[in-house]
This record gives sequence, C-alpha cells and structure tokens, in this order.
Amino acid sequence: MAILNFGKKSAPVPVTSGPEISDFLKGFSIEVMPRTASKVDDFRAILPKGTRVYIAHIEGTPIEDMVATARRINTQGFDVMPHFPARIIKDKATLVDWINRYQGEANVNQALLLAGGVTHPHGEYDSSMQLLETGAFDAAGFERLHVAGHPEGNKDIDPDGSHLNVDAALRWKQAFSDRTDAKMALATQFAFDPGPIIKWANDIKAAGIDLPVHIGIAGPAKLQTLIKFAIACGVGPSLKVLQKRAMDVTKLLLPYEPTDIVQVLATHKAANPDFNIEAVHFFPLGGIKTNAAWAADHGRMPVAAVSA
Repeated sequence: MAILNFGKKSAPVPVTSGPEISDFLKGFSIEVMPRTASKVDDFRAILPKGTRVYIAHIEGTPIEDMVATARRINTQGFDVMPHFPARIIKDKATLVDWINRYQGEANVNQALLLAGGVTHPHGEYDSSMQLLETGAFDAAGFERLHVAGHPEGNKDIDPDGSHLNVDAALRWKQAFSDRTDAKMALATQFAFDPGPIIKWANDIKAAGIDLPVHIGIAGPAKLQTLIKFAIACGVGPSLKVLQKRAMDVTKLLLPYEPTDIVQVLATHKAANPDFNIEAVHFFPLGGIKTNAAWAADHGRMPVAAVSA
C-alpha cells in the first residue's frame, strides 16, 4: 500500500498570523550554486550565524568550483552541505576523490545525496541509495547525510504517477538510518500548497518513517520565475496554486512571497509539536539576498557579524 495518497483532497488549512513563524524558521537552510554564490561578497552579511548552506551540483559544474565555493562559505563560518548527485558520479574512485577534496580543502563533513536531474547516468550510480551502500561517507567520517524527499511524488522515479518506487526508497533510507550512526534527514523538493505537505508528512510518519523533514520552500521571486521552475522540477499538485495566482491580474505582477505557506506550516507545528517537519530549506529562486532578507525579517534573526 502506498505511503502517499493524493486521491482525496486535503481539507483546507486556515492561514493565521502570529509569532509561530519565527520559531518555525529557526535553523533554516538555504541552497546556492557556485555561480549564484559568487554574487554574494560575504554570507555573514546576509545569513544568521550557523546557517546550513547547501551547494547544488549541476551537471557540467567542475568539482574544483564546487570545492572552492564550499571552502569560501565554510571559512565565513557556515555549515556547508554539498550535493552528491549519483548520476553524474562516474565511479567509486570519483566519489572518494570528491569526498577527500571536500574534506581536505573545505573541511566538509556532511552531504546531501540524491539521484540528480540527469536522465542517463554517467557511470555506475543511479540513486542515492547506491552511494550510501558504497560505505565511502562512513569511511570518511561524514557526520550528517541528508537524502531527498518528495511530498508530491516524483515522475522521474515513478513515471506511471504512482508512489511505489518513492515509497520503497523511503523505507530503504529509514532502514539505513536505523542500522547506522549517520544523522539523517529528508530534504524535500519545494511545494506551494501546505495541505498536501502536511498530509504527506503525517502519512510517512504513520508508515514508520521517522526521519526528520527539512521542507523545501521557494523563496520570494517573480511569479513567472516560479512557474518556470515548478514545471522544470516536476512540482505537481501545488503548481495549481501558482496558476490560480497567475489568473488574478491584481497579483500577476506582484512578487511571490512564501508567507502564507510558511505561516500555515508554522501554525500546524505549534499546535502539533511532534509534527515531523524539523526545519525549512529555502530554494532562493528569486535571489539569495532577497530570500535571506525575507527569512531574517520574518524569522526575526540577526545576521552573522562580519569581522573587521
């Protein structure tokens, strides 16, 4: 039986305003790429101290650029979590080389493992599970390993629209976490409708998946930009939220902000302390500085001080 079931519409969740949002945003993370990170002179000027910064590894990006970006952000005092996309890693020798470079040159000891958006694998690996099975991260002493979660399913993994493979992968990842010392969490794709997110989080917990969830949230951006990324990333049911907004001429030209979805999730978390969403992970589709400013404002968190 599938863990996820979107056959029934979830009941609408009312949006309220309140202080819960600042608590919910504590410990948020944000995703960058070498290209976008280069536009930020000093991350201490825009992010709270201790923020985890994921570095997305897009096909074609040299590992040297990834490591250099990790080193710079780590030197500025932030936890760095680079992506390891299985399908662009040729073999175990390449995987071990990347791990060694990150560790030796950038003091990295955590990673996000995912299949990656490449259709045809470049080598031996097709999934994050295969990367975990190599034992390379454990041998290197990596302390934290995050893996992907999909609140709305994933048609790359389940082309037939079911959730069979996604559900099986979640069970495998849970079993791996149970038998190892790795600190693990599910970092999810972004979505725009809180109802399916809450239902998915509750469903996987009921199915015995107790990995904490770091929920993907798209940061402030132009509506057209969000729709483009949502289509490219295969975001399904919640795409309708954006399309409905686009039909409202009064909102079409206004920048999208994630206030409503974050507030609903924050209110739900405040009312249900055991809710398994542990943190927010931002995709800064409208720019890192814009997203960081929104998070600092709504989370009421001071940015890290820049050393003289």
